[in-house]
Amino acid sequence: MTNRTHGEPLPVGAPLLAAEGLTVRRALDGAVVLPPVDLRVGPGQVLAVTGASGAGKSTLLRALLDVLPDGLHRAAGTVRWRGATVPQGRAAGRWRRARCGWLAQDPGASLHPLWRVDRLIGEEFTGDAAARGRRVEALMHSLGLPPRLASHRAGELSGGQAQRVALARALCTDPELLVLDEPTSALDRATADLVAEAVRSRRGVPGRCVVLVTHDARLAAELADRTLALAADAGPASPADLPARVTARAAGAARGRTPRFPEREPRGPVTGPAPLRGGHPSRTVGPAPSPAAVLSARALTLLTPDGTPLLDPTDLDLPAGGWLAVTGPSGSGKTTLLHALVGRRPPAGGHLLLHGRPLPAGTRSRDRGMLRAVQLAGQDTVAELNPAHTAGRAVARPLKVFHGTTTAAGRERVRELLEAVGLPAELAGRRPAALSGGQRRRVVLARALAAEPDVLLLDEPTAGLDPDSARLVLDLLDRLREDGPAVLTVTHDAGTADRADHVLHLTGRRLAPRPATPSDHPHDDRDDRTEHLGVRPHDG
Repeated sequence: MTNRTHGEPLPVGAPLLAAEGLTVRRALDGAVVLPPVDLRVGPGQVLAVTGASGAGKSTLLRALLDVLPDGLHRAAGTVRWRGATVPQGRAAGRWRRARCGWLAQDPGASLHPLWRVDRLIGEEFTGDAAARGRRVEALMHSLGLPPRLASHRAGELSGGQAQRVALARALCTDPELLVLDEPTSALDRATADLVAEAVRSRRGVPGRCVVLVTHDARLAAELADRTLALAADAGPASPADLPARVTARAAGAARGRTPRFPEREPRGPVTGPAPLRGGHPSRTVGPAPSPAAVLSARALTLLTPDGTPLLDPTDLDLPAGGWLAVTGPSGSGKTTLLHALVGRRPPAGGHLLLHGRPLPAGTRSRDRGMLRAVQLAGQDTVAELNPAHTAGRAVARPLKVFHGTTTAAGRERVRELLEAVGLPAELAGRRPAALSGGQRRRVVLARALAAEPDVLLLDEPTAGLDPDSARLVLDLLDRLREDGPAVLTVTHDAGTADRADHVLHLTGRRLAPRPATPSDHPHDDRDDRTEHLGVRPHDG
């Protein structure tokens, strides 16, 4: 491959990066995944790529860099860098290593779980050890990563921390081309602003350019010099058009099903006496849960894998049909809270109750009914789904395991669940690598719904979704809880939090009512008093 030398001036008006007729097809059946796309990014420019979930935004980035997953191939089109064609294969690999920084949509999957953060960030840096250390330290500081994380393993990071570590890794060598896929999707507003500043600092810099995929209209408006909007094929019906049986059955209200637990009492608020405070775990079970509580925690205590406290002993109740949202800074312990409740990472202390009965802390000690009753749709969609299984098989498994549903009835139920979360039925035959990040997220949600849970735990359920898809998912959750599960949502998205009955903020090792923000409704007093939130201090 011939190329211009680094820093050689381009002809006036010539782009650094250009693509013409870039087309991607599936290898299996030749179906078009990405229709022909043209783009141009000039020196110092930021190009924002927008479009509905599933429109092909991530596929476009991977086609540009020649890193398409198995099952997809670039069927047509050319990529040019500084006017020279970038051939596919090994030549593209050399170009990526020399010129590009790449942040994929699921950054946790790209980080070796056993490597230290400082090694991950500085791996490609070519200076001496002292210079590398200074570069890593500066990048961590600019992205709001505390210095103590430098010695942590990637597997110990929260989703938002992993996202920023992967971005620091992409920035470390000051690449000429920076390619970012949803860099702020799992971040709180303040942290997202730090990421935006890292991108903004490259605008107008000669010899540098950025291609950015985002659903955040504010981010695109603030950062982009140019915008490329990808069109999507018509999706499934709107939420209002979905069959009523879809949401009813997903809520666990199928006719003729024998209840696995005593009948729930009518939905209502759970009260508590006072604002949260820390305390010491009790050796006995704490206050009795509210009669309406589906899932309760008593003296729940959370730690990081290295023993750092995340949550002081706290009592929490989730009422039948209620929706609680938990917000908080990246790394504050929100995902750890969900993992403790579902049994993936048992808490450091405290007790769990399901319908007033003891719930073992770990999944291995829970029976099939308990496993069915508490379901989590996790944040890391790459880790959540088996890459060898199709989306249909992933959704069908809980139908078979928990309800004995097989063959034709199972296929119909899978179709209903996929449509309920806004996915066309034909996606059932695709493996995770052939799905967009937003599509994978909704497959994970459909799989959780297939169990017909009593408690639905959701980790960033709208991250990576376009506004219409996010609204469809939130509308579905609203309908589900009318006769179905209690919902606990961890989110950085204000629109998602606003759908909940109550919002708690996790920070400083405490769960407390969400602080007022300019986006809050001025006349909404639902968070004015802690006793309305179903959360209380543990009086051990």
